[in-house]
Amino acid sequence: MKLPKLHEPQRYKGLYVVAFKDHVSVGFTAEEVAELLESERYAKCKVYKIHRAAPDGGLELKGVPRETFQLEAGLLFHAAGDNEACENYNRLIGLAGASRLPCRAKIHLARLRGDDFVVAFIYPAEYDDEISRWLLDSGYDTAGAVEGGTAAVSRYYSQCGQILRKRQFHAPRKDHVRSGTGLMDAVRLVVQR
Repeated sequence: MKLPKLHEPQRYKGLYVVAFKDHVSVGFTAEEVAELLESERYAKCKVYKIHRAAPDGGLELKGVPRETFQLEAGLLFHAAGDNEACENYNRLIGLAGASRLPCRAKIHLARLRGDDFVVAFIYPAEYDDEISRWLLDSGYDTAGAVEGGTAAVSRYYSQCGQILRKRQFHAPRKDHVRSGTGLMDAVRLVVQR
């Protein structure tokens, strides 16, 4: 795969490279990639996330399965009881309100079967790295067990007995994200940004 030369390659960290049938294009956002993959024409493209960018223009890429853009991932913070779960929930809600989340997310305080309480932090799977970084930077921690990933979210949905409280957080507004005809017209560009 031959990538184009990039001006200020560090700006592309966290963005995506899409390999189309006849060319490669650099600099798509997660939302743009999701829309491309939903279209019949580009459903079979290969997608790579830019993890590192060197000053000389070298990029470290990681392949991302198409299915990732259709899944929810998350973290389940288990608690010893309802008081601990409420504290975990309130602390996570406070952090999400005080510092900008990298993507849309929902946070539930829930009772699973019996007296197992959990705080479920659910977000689009393609944002796993960004959410992990956000949690590390914010210093969020709990005393109980933690489960993560797409399988944990699936289990949560199947085992959730009762959602006691919930909040939805919307993605930060990104004026530079294209969609529809604007996005489809830009596919031929080798550098998107």
